[in-house]
Amino acid sequence: MQINGTLINYYFHCRRQCYLFGNRLNMEDNSEEVKIGKAIHEEKAEKGNSEIAIENIRLDKLTEEYLTELKKSDADVDAAKWQLLFYLKVLKSKGIIRKGKLEFAEKNKTGRKTVILELTDEVENELDRYIQEIETLLSQEAIPPVLGSAQCKKCAYYEYCYI
Repeated sequence: MQINGTLINYYFHCRRQCYLFGNRLNMEDNSEEVKIGKAIHEEKAEKGNSEIAIENIRLDKLTEEYLTELKKSDADVDAAKWQLLFYLKVLKSKGIIRKGKLEFAEKNKTGRKTVILELTDEVENELDRYIQEIETLLSQEAIPPVLGSAQCKKCAYYEYCYI
C-alpha cells in the first residue's frame, strides 16, 4: 500500500491500527468518532472549503500561505502534526511550498485551536525515516500488540482488538 496521511497519523497514534489499516482491514465505517469527523468536514465543505485530491492524499484547504488540516479534536496533536507535515512534503514535491495549519473543531488538551507548522529540511529527513519505518511495519507478518490504553476505547478497531 502506498503511504498516505491516514497511515502516517495511525503510525503515531497506534502501530497496530496503522498495520491493520495498511494491510486493508478497514474498520472506519463502523466508528462513531470517524462519522463525527466526516460530518465536520462536510459542514466545512458546505461553507466553501472543499477537499483537494492530489495523488493519494486529500487536502482540507489550500490557500496562498497555508495548507490547513481540520481535525475533530486535539486528542492526538502529534499524529495530526506528522500527517500535515506529510501533506506539506507531497506538495513540496509538486513545487508548492506552504506552511501548515492544524485547526481543531474541539479543544480538549491544548490551549490552542490552531497550530502552525513548517516543513524544514531537518523535519523532512525525520519524516522520511518515519515513512521507511511504516513501510517496514506494513511488510511484517506479525500484527503489533494492542496498546491497552484508554485511547483504545474510542478507536474504530476496538472490537477487533478486544472483543
